[in-house]
Amino acid sequence: MKWAAVIVAAGRGTRLGAPKQFLELAGTPMVGWSIEKFASMPEIAEIVIATELDLIDPMRALCKRLAAKRAWRVVQGGASRQQSVYRGLSVVSDKCDAVLVHDGARPLVAVDDVRAGMREVRVGRAALLATPVVDTVKSVDAQSLQVMETLDRSRLWAAQTPQFARTAELRAAHEAARRDGIEATDDAMLLERAGVAVLVVPSTSENFKVTLPADVARASVILSGIK
Repeated sequence: MKWAAVIVAAGRGTRLGAPKQFLELAGTPMVGWSIEKFASMPEIAEIVIATELDLIDPMRALCKRLAAKRAWRVVQGGASRQQSVYRGLSVVSDKCDAVLVHDGARPLVAVDDVRAGMREVRVGRAALLATPVVDTVKSVDAQSLQVMETLDRSRLWAAQTPQFARTAELRAAHEAARRDGIEATDDAMLLERAGVAVLVVPSTSENFKVTLPADVARASVILSGIK
């Protein structure tokens, strides 16, 4: 299959004081790590980045530098992650049978893990990277903060990205969500409700999402060791 990679790199990064897409991690903007990684994979024919309107030009310049040998597009993201993915999907060409969706704030994803997720995809089946939950998880009433239930962590996994699917099936899942007024936090949820089986692929890398200043420092140290 020919693959497209949709990288979600919208948002303002308010908790970090600046658009985190372009925060320098070991000499490369955060989103650049994902762009460069996917551009190195021959399976990926196209790269699409959804970002903020005022970041489109610098994102194009970054793609020219890091993905010169791949077809790429930069589009304006939406008001939510789901809308940004939808806009990215809309420009993926028909020659790409399958698509992966990745958060640009996860710069540490491993190529071997990406390929493991790709291998699970076929008609009627999608996949996502995830890790088993190791903490005890409580279901808590939002107002009183009273614990309502202790969940069985043996069945709980923390979802990551990329998330992988046939292009037509992910588009159909997004269209159904728009029609039904559903807003989800990841693409796997939309695929699940569309009747597509979603398999978990264990992540072997420190594929955490950079959200807080401590995450920036941690990611910088790890990426400095990679270079």
